[in-house]
Amino acid sequence: MLLARFLGAVIDQGDFTLINSRGRAYNFGNGAAPRVAIRLHDRATERRLLINPRLAAGEAYMDGTLTIEEGTLFDLIDLIGRNIEIFERHWFSDFSASLSRTFRYLQQYNPVGKAQKNVAHHYDLSDDLYDLFLDSDRQYSCAYFDGSHDDLDRAQMDKKRHIAAKLLLNEPGLKVLDIGSGWGGMGLYLAQETGADVTGVTLSTQQHKVSEKRAADLGLSDRVRFKLQDYRDETTAYDRIVSVGMFEHVGAVHYLEYFEKARDLLKDDGVFLLHSIGRMEPPGVTNPWLRKYIFPGGYTPALSETLAAIEKAGLWVTDIEILRLHYADTLRHWYDRFMAQREKALELYDERFCRMWEFYLIGCEISFRRMGQMVFQIQIAKRQDAVPLTRDYIRDWEQGVSVGASKAAE
Repeated sequence: MLLARFLGAVIDQGDFTLINSRGRAYNFGNGAAPRVAIRLHDRATERRLLINPRLAAGEAYMDGTLTIEEGTLFDLIDLIGRNIEIFERHWFSDFSASLSRTFRYLQQYNPVGKAQKNVAHHYDLSDDLYDLFLDSDRQYSCAYFDGSHDDLDRAQMDKKRHIAAKLLLNEPGLKVLDIGSGWGGMGLYLAQETGADVTGVTLSTQQHKVSEKRAADLGLSDRVRFKLQDYRDETTAYDRIVSVGMFEHVGAVHYLEYFEKARDLLKDDGVFLLHSIGRMEPPGVTNPWLRKYIFPGGYTPALSETLAAIEKAGLWVTDIEILRLHYADTLRHWYDRFMAQREKALELYDERFCRMWEFYLIGCEISFRRMGQMVFQIQIAKRQDAVPLTRDYIRDWEQGVSVGASKAAE
């Protein structure tokens, strides 16, 4: 069996059993825990797993043609993660990745119009879905865990505070542009906490509707507004720009365009904070299953290609911070919350969708634990003296906000 020969060459760690469609079992690995056994239910699935395992594994789980006999889905994907380096070095995997790299820029081509369709694929799902697993503010990006607790809502609040500190919003009324404003949580936080005048832009009709309502309900519509608009169509100059979890949807072919637009929108003494998923490896390609089912047009940037585009745009990088396992912990919270509400998700969609979402959340968690994914925050400016020369101001601002919040709660 060709698939068994392939797996024998790439699985070194773990205790893995494959039962093929004819009932024959094959064992792989070094016997270390956890033990995982899967069953394939037809020969077509075996062929697809051999030809394109990155795409076929998720599809087979969604369709029920791959079932887990021992262990859990987390155990299975974790086992893949433990062996990913060997898998990536295998000649067949390398050939498949090389073929994907050939079409890399076509896959990431996101002009105005197509970008909105790609966003709608994921962010215009049922509004009720996201309430099942996100925090109360619907922060759909990496939280910030400081090591003192394991509370998702608190960690998401800490993320917003950490970003606000880096934006240097030290006087009320500063004009802030939020590129990829989501459900409005970041923009509303900045307005409430610092008195900033915020404009958010999003391509999601659902997110735009919710964020506009949230601003109105809070009585903030006079200084927080949200536009259903591509950031490339914005023309106003801003004191500050923030972008959280949107850069992953830009595509490498558009990086220079992105930073040149940010440069043009940023005032001379302005500050731009970019928060994005990244990879610790050189530029690569998007997993085909994730690209097809979750984030069409999406791509996780390498720092090297991001910084190269910033340099070409003539901007200063004034600070970089790497968040390593923060997103893995965030995704674990999301998965646990989703599974606790799975019956409600089943009412919204169907079993195949729920399996897809499970595979998505676990797969992403493992990618941060074992496959070189991380989050970077890059502070950017036009002038080298736009921010203080040491990082003390970040800690001081965060501590000041924390003290103020504690006094307000007393």
